[in-house]
Amino acid sequence: MGGLLWFIMSEETQLLVSAETYEEYAVNIGTQQKSADMSRFVDRVREDGLYLLDIPTTDARIKSIAALLNTYDAPSIMVVSARQYGQRPARKFAEAIGAHSAVGRFIPGSLTNPALRSYIEPDILFVTDPANDQQALREAVATGLPIIGIVDANNHLRNVDIALPANNKGRRSLALIYWLLAREVLKVRGETTDEAWAAMEENDVSDWESTF
Repeated sequence: MGGLLWFIMSEETQLLVSAETYEEYAVNIGTQQKSADMSRFVDRVREDGLYLLDIPTTDARIKSIAALLNTYDAPSIMVVSARQYGQRPARKFAEAIGAHSAVGRFIPGSLTNPALRSYIEPDILFVTDPANDQQALREAVATGLPIIGIVDANNHLRNVDIALPANNKGRRSLALIYWLLAREVLKVRGETTDEAWAAMEENDVSDWESTF
């Protein structure tokens, strides 16, 4: 997947939202276990043993991934989330940018068996958690799809081509991540601005939080 490496851009000093907002939504709160793959994304270890993810890196990846997704036709992007807290924001993200979503249980064969009603042929897969979305991940690997994944401190990066380091277990964290991704994708297209996005009542980030 070497052709995707161009997406890594220089970090900009201006964050998409303040560091305090990222912290308020617990986007940087990792786990008490850290995989070797995720070491480079860790900022520090808290006194209680939680690994904290690096906020500027997360922010920069959101910008880069938004730009990358805009190189694909929106209907060819597939967003999946088996995790309950990711289902509502993943679906709203897909709706906002015109992508396809599969939330809840991923039907085996959806990417590999043309006989299924759920069969789809996307060009890129976006997973909320590589561990929880293993079925979709395996099928994407089998069909040669590039894979973007939201990855927490304990995730492994095998088969994840582009990592978005963030808390992928929290209700508020996933809402903010997908809310920002949607905004940034549409900004790259020239379809919205920060001000216009914030002014839309249905785009209050709290409305993106899972109701489970």
